[in-house]
Amino acid sequence: MASVKQLDGTAMKRLHREWRRRTEGRLSIILDGLGTPVNVGSIVRSAAAFSVDQLWLAGPTPPVTSAGARKTALGTERYLLYSHTASSNEAIEAARADGYLVVGIELADTAEALPEMNLVGHDVCLVLGHEDHGLSRAALAACDRLAYIPQLGKVGSLNVATAAAIACYEVRRQRW
Repeated sequence: MASVKQLDGTAMKRLHREWRRRTEGRLSIILDGLGTPVNVGSIVRSAAAFSVDQLWLAGPTPPVTSAGARKTALGTERYLLYSHTASSNEAIEAARADGYLVVGIELADTAEALPEMNLVGHDVCLVLGHEDHGLSRAALAACDRLAYIPQLGKVGSLNVATAAAIACYEVRRQRW
C-alpha cells in the first residue's frame, strides 16, 4: 500500500491557485446583527477561505477586531475588506448598488433551497442574521431572494457560522 503524504506549503498553494483560476464572480457577506464575537471570527475565517470580496458588519454585530472574533479568525481578517454599517439596509443598498444579487439565508416561507437556486452569472451577496432571531424584518424585506440550506436530520437549524460556510461553498461550487 502506497503511503499518503499531506501536501506541503508549495503544493497547497498550487492546488488553491488552480481553484481560484476556475472561479468567476464576486461574493460578499452581510452580517445582520450577530451577537457573538466567536461566530463573527469563524465567519471571517471561512470568508477568507472562500475569497469573499467584502464583509459588511451591520448594526450591533461585534467588530472583527473584538477579542473573541480575532481569536477565532486566527489573523485571517487581514485577507478581507470589511466595514461596519449602522444597519443591514445600508449594507444591502451598498451591495445592490455595487451590482450584487442580495440573497438572505433564512428559514422563511418564500425561501428556495440554496442548491436549487441558480446563482451562476451573478455576483452574490449573502445576508446572515442573528444566532437566535435570524434576519431582521428589514433585512428580510430588502433581500432580492431568500434561500435555505436543506437539512436531513432532526435538528431544524444550523449555527450561523456553519450556515455561512455552507452558503459560501455552494455559491462557489455552482461556478465550478
